[in-house]
Order: sequence, then C-alpha cells, then structure tokens
Amino acid sequence: MIDVEDLIALVRNYNPRTNEDLIRRAYAYGLKMHEGQSRQSGEPYFTHPVAVAAILTEQRLDDATIVTALLHDTIEDTKSTYSEVVRLFGSEVAELVDGVTKLTNLQLSSAQSRQAENFRKLFMAMSKDLRVILVKLADRLHNMRTIKGMKPEKQAQKARETMEIFAPLAGRMGMQWMREELEDLAFRVLNPDARNSIIRRFITLQRETGDVVHRITADIRAELEKAQIEADVYGRAKKPYSIWRKMQEKDLAFSRLSDIYGFRVICTSEQDCYRILGVIHQRWRAVPGRFKDYISQPKSNGYRSIHTTVSGRDGKRVEVQIRTRQMHEVAEAGVAAHWSYRDGERARNPFAVDPSKWIASMTERLDEGDHNDFLENVKLEMYSDQVFCFTPKGDVIQLPRGATPLDYAYAIHTRIGNSCVSAKVDGIRVPLWTRLKNGQSVEIITAEGQMPQSSWIDIVTTGRAKAAIRKSLREEDRGRFVKLGQELARAAFDHIGKKATDKALRTAARTLGLADEKDLLARLGSAELTGRRVVETLYPELVQATADEVDARRPVVGLGADQSFRRAGCCQPVPGERIVGITYRGTGVVIHAIDCPALEEFEEQPARWVDLHWHAGRHAAAYTVSLELTISNDTGVLGRICTLIAEQKANISDLRFTDRKPDYYRVIVDVDLRDVEHLHMVMTALEAETDVAQIARHRDLSRKP
Repeated sequence: MIDVEDLIALVRNYNPRTNEDLIRRAYAYGLKMHEGQSRQSGEPYFTHPVAVAAILTEQRLDDATIVTALLHDTIEDTKSTYSEVVRLFGSEVAELVDGVTKLTNLQLSSAQSRQAENFRKLFMAMSKDLRVILVKLADRLHNMRTIKGMKPEKQAQKARETMEIFAPLAGRMGMQWMREELEDLAFRVLNPDARNSIIRRFITLQRETGDVVHRITADIRAELEKAQIEADVYGRAKKPYSIWRKMQEKDLAFSRLSDIYGFRVICTSEQDCYRILGVIHQRWRAVPGRFKDYISQPKSNGYRSIHTTVSGRDGKRVEVQIRTRQMHEVAEAGVAAHWSYRDGERARNPFAVDPSKWIASMTERLDEGDHNDFLENVKLEMYSDQVFCFTPKGDVIQLPRGATPLDYAYAIHTRIGNSCVSAKVDGIRVPLWTRLKNGQSVEIITAEGQMPQSSWIDIVTTGRAKAAIRKSLREEDRGRFVKLGQELARAAFDHIGKKATDKALRTAARTLGLADEKDLLARLGSAELTGRRVVETLYPELVQATADEVDARRPVVGLGADQSFRRAGCCQPVPGERIVGITYRGTGVVIHAIDCPALEEFEEQPARWVDLHWHAGRHAAAYTVSLELTISNDTGVLGRICTLIAEQKANISDLRFTDRKPDYYRVIVDVDLRDVEHLHMVMTALEAETDVAQIARHRDLSRKP
C-alpha cells in the first residue's frame, strides 16, 4: 500500500501548492474508519481507496478530488457520517463523497425501467460536479485490476457492467486510455479464451516479423528529421479487445486484419500537424477513406487529432495519429483535463471541453419522453463516435457515426424531420437510410402533409429522432384508435339496445378513471379496453344477460344458414376486431380483418363483400394468431417465453425459427386465443419481458385465399 508521504509526493509533482495537511488528515481518517476491514483478496480494505487516489494523481486532479478518493467508501461502509465529513474536511469534500456513495448504490445493470431511472440519477449527479464520476471511474478501474479476488459470478457481473456502462462512459468523456483498459480487463473476465488466443497470435507474429513497432517508429522519426520537424513518436500494438472487436465487426481472421499497430506523433503546433501529415503521405501510400481531421472538426468531448492510415513496411497498414502536446493532454485526460493542475495552478488547456456544456448536451432531454426513450438516447450518446456534416449555408451539424439524413433533419428541427421526403448529399439525391460521412453537405427536401412512417424508427440512430418519430406515431395512432373505438363502442352499445352517446361515454370514462371520452375511445381502439367492459360499467344487468358462451361452430353474425366460413390466414382476425367476409365459389366465406391489405384486390367486386360481426359473449380459445418475436440468444429465454404465454391461459400450437444470429433469434409462435383482449394480454406480457426485443403480429399475405 502506498503510504501517505508517497501519495503526497505524487500530488506535489504537479501541484507544489497542495494542502499536505488535508491529505494527511484524510489518509489517517480513512485508515482509522476502515480498520479491521478486508478486501476479498485478504488485503486491508484501505489499500483500495489509496490506489484510487493514486490513479487520480495520474490525471493531475485537485486536492478535493484526491481527498474524496481516500474517503469515498467511508460513508457507505463505515460508521462515518456526512455531517462528520463536513466538520472535518469541509462541505465541498462531503458533497463529493456523498455523490460517489450514491453512484455506488445505483444498480446500473438492473431491469430496464429501473436502469433508466438510475441513469437519470447518474447524470444528475454528474451535472452537479463531474469530479464525482472521475472518482467513480477510478474506483471501477482499480476494482477491475484486482477482480480476481471476487467470486466468479461476481466477476462476470462486474465485467459486464464495466463493458456495457463504465467503459463507454469513459470513452464518451474523452478518457480513451481508461476506456481501452476497462474494456480489456472486462474482456479478460468475459472471454479469456479469445483474449489468450489473440495474445498467442501476437507472439507468433512478432517472432515471424520482428519488432515492427520499433522499426516503423524509427522510420517516422527519420522522415521528420529530414523535414526538420521536432516531434515525439510513439508506437504500440492495439489492445487485445480492440483487435477482437474489429475481427468481429469486419468478420476477418487475425491474419487478414491490417491496422493492428497504432502510432502517435506529438508536436508543438497545429501547423506542424499538417506538415507531418504531408511528410507521412509523401513517404507512405495513404489508404483511401481512412483519413479523419478532428483538428478542424473536433469531437464533442474536446478530442482533436489527425488520423490517417498508411501502408507501411511489407504492405502492413498502420494508423498514425498526429496532434500537439495540448491536444494530447485532452486526448489522454478527456474531461478531466478541465481540473488538471500544473505548478500549483489549474491548467488552462484551450482544447479542454467545458464540462458544463458537455453535461448539458447529455441531460437536456432528462424530462422529455419516457424511461425507455431516455435510456436509448443515453446509450446512443455514450457508444457513438461523431460525424460532422454541413448545411447548405455552411453551418456544422454534429451527429453520431452511422447517422442518416433523417437524423440530420431532426437535429435541425422536429418539424423538418417530420416533413422530410428526401435528401441530397453533396448535391446528389440519396435514400433516407444512407449513412452520412464526415464533411458531406446535406440538404433536406420537405413536403406539406408528410408524416413520419413506422419504418423510420429502424433507419435513424439518434435518440432525438427516435423520440420525435415515436411521439408523432403515437399521436397518429391515437387518432386512428379513436375512430376505431367509436365503431367498437357503437357495436357494443347496439348489442344491448342502447346508444353510445357522448354523455354515456363521458360517464363510462369517469367511472373507469379515464380522462375523457376520447381517452376511452382510444383505449377501445387499441384493445386496451373491451366494449363489453365499457357497457358493463353503465348497464351491468344487461351485460350479464348476454354473457353466454358463444357457439364455436357459428361465432359470426351475418352468414346464411347454409354458408360455410373460415378465417383468412393472412390477417388471422379474432373476436373483438372489425371483420368483413369475401365470398368464394365452392369454398364459402373467408373472414378478413377490416384493415387487411388483401382486401384491396376486391375493391371493384362489391357483390362479393359480406357484412359480418362477431357474436357477443365469451369465445373459446380457438383462434390461432401468429406472433413474430425477436428474442435474446441466451440460456432459458425460449422457456420463459413459453411459460409467459401459458400464464396468460393461451396454448402454443406451433413454433418456428426464421433467423438465428449469435446474439438473437427471430421466431414465429402460433398461439390459440379467445379474442382481441386475450391477444393484447399475451402481447403485453411478452413485451414486458427484458429478453424480448420486438414483438408484432405476423401478417403473411402469401397465405391469402
């Protein structure tokens, strides 16, 4: 364990004016509070807070942050209290320690609804003081470095949380070195065989080719000396996880992977950056499409650098990053550079991003949309890199990598996105699903009356665009559901000899605890509420009289005595849905849902249409509906799906897989149901299951008569 004088020496290296007495008192207090406590490895517990403090000295952070690291577990794990920390070390330190304690208690890998709320709390804590998350990240880094002391199941849980949350968060904050180390430490736990395989291949490659890094570094230095440019050159092999991820993304074997080596050239001025780029491109052949200028267009986390990939010795591709020393400080420290000290003063790095602006961009939609929209937006923000596009006027629009013209349109204004019909990229009309690239100029073409389509959800990548599209679709659906609800209400009231007047509907809505009659009709139309339930609230005695079991042989009203019938396989209508019959010579009547696309071909044949509706009452569970599910490819998931369906008193009559991928399955499940309310219950139960990514009714027009 680092003793207090060595820790103070680490701080004094970058901050000669450090408050040594404050650090000594915090060290002694933490040591006393954690006395008798041990880590899973058997070491004294206080070795952990000291190690976290040492990690933060590498980022040259202020005294309050170092003291917070020493005390960050005291309020949670010892008899220490918030008021005592205020009395001994001041309110600033106490607030930071309390913030870290609250972050530690957040279960960020919990169920999705709770996870969304916990992410809200995480970003609210960060918005108060970003140093809280810097301590938490250092805490997680040391825990991952010493994870072998934990039980295997705990190791796996911590590693997944690190890979899914803390590593991307570190990257989004510009702390790329920490992201890479966290990912690699988690990779070592989650997939040790893959990591060891890559390390073995590296060793074999070095044995066959020698020290490639040393040779290329020497070559770059020699070229810079010829051009009389002063710069430092560093080279390294990329981390095992970074290589493995590229192998997975590009579906390449290790032997075919090219840019597994990375080189950095650090110089004194921005002008030298571009001179060095010219020297490198003159000496080695540049790889097309692999040049990025983050100096003229910095990333949102403050990162600035020039990236280029060239064909080096023996045709091997290598990536070269060129930046100034100030840019390099931000690239290494990220947002932490805002608090960095040098010679006892806060370092004024012109490239360090303003933390308040960064946090504002992450929290501006905290109170908009639902939990899932917010969580999706946060994860998109954390995981994505950036591209920069230009408006026709030359303004810059910043978007995540993989963004489309639709994302661009919504980034300008929701109204522009909603009315978008097409786009031009660099003057050429392109499909709306085109992936935008850095530096492209984008023009959006709009039209009055255009509305978002449900397929747009799968095209866009930004949380803002997804939330706006969903909101518009919900409003559009509500109007459609209200119209459908009016018809269902009319039929339900007609069945008992009553009229569905506005006053009756308002009274039913009030009795059911709904806002108004429009809300009631919308719920009727979306099958959240049944017509029987509505009339039952007003006329319970009349409803009871009609609650007989429906004869499964004649469940439909409107057929002739000698007419046979069958349900259409394309739309699979169920009781409670509006239906229509189409007559076929020799086969009787085929019953379709009123919104079935197959009905279009009969529009010019009105004589074949038969007005039908379902008998009121309780139907038998004899109506098969096909449901299409996208589910996680994980142990026990399919069993849980089947159990959920059984719990809703529904029977599975068939099940078939349509797509199998390493991380998910697509499956069609045929379920026997009573009516549309039963269908809604089954779909709601499945949609609430965390391992179900998507669920929808499967419409197969190839099965039409």
